Amino acid sequence: MTPDRFAQGMTFDDYVKFTGSPGNLAREGFDIRRFSMVRPRLDWSGFLHKRHVGARLTPEQIAAIQWLAAQPGGPAKVAVISEEWSSDCRRDVPYLARLAKAGGLELRIFTRDGDAMRLKGVPDPAEGGADLVAAYANEKNGQRWASVPVAVFFTEDFVELYRYIEYPAIYRKERVLGHLRAARGGESPEAAKARGGAEIGALLESPFYDVWAQGAIAEILAALHERLLIGPTG
Repeated sequence: MTPDRFAQGMTFDDYVKFTGSPGNLAREGFDIRRFSMVRPRLDWSGFLHKRHVGARLTPEQIAAIQWLAAQPGGPAKVAVISEEWSSDCRRDVPYLARLAKAGGLELRIFTRDGDAMRLKGVPDPAEGGADLVAAYANEKNGQRWASVPVAVFFTEDFVELYRYIEYPAIYRKERVLGHLRAARGGESPEAAKARGGAEIGALLESPFYDVWAQGAIAEILAALHERLLIGPTG
């Protein structure tokens, strides 16, 4: 990350406006309730604005990010890779904006996808706008792929402190969503898809959506504290 590249990102307000723009909506997206790609995209700009207005940090979280930001070599900037079709991004990015504001951190948001949704692997860094996507890809179980959301916390001089990817450890996403999507007692694939989509939609409107967002904030704060206390680990 360089100062010039960071400056090319969007503020949260700019990102919300962008998500509702004709150019963004014309891109391919995904609807988890239907388990299918969609074009045009759903317009989530109003939801993101409302969620940001309603996002609340606890007094302890506010005090923690302010303390961290005040330390020598503390967090000063955060780069976020996001696609609003992702329920993980809709969950966490408004909270990340609240965290950045509370700590006086400069936040910039970058998109992951081009015209089509990226389904697997890591893009060529030379591909337009894909340098950050490739640099901050997810790595798990011996595989590497472009994931969202990604939030990379830097010092004022762009030394990386911590990288948050996709969802907090307390949200066992694959197990939870896998259970909801699985066919039950005699269900046809079509019936299972419809029922699973409705149950996932209800889950994303439940209090647990914010429980997981709060878990992400706690995980980030704890990791930043550990990095400042102990230093980089292997």
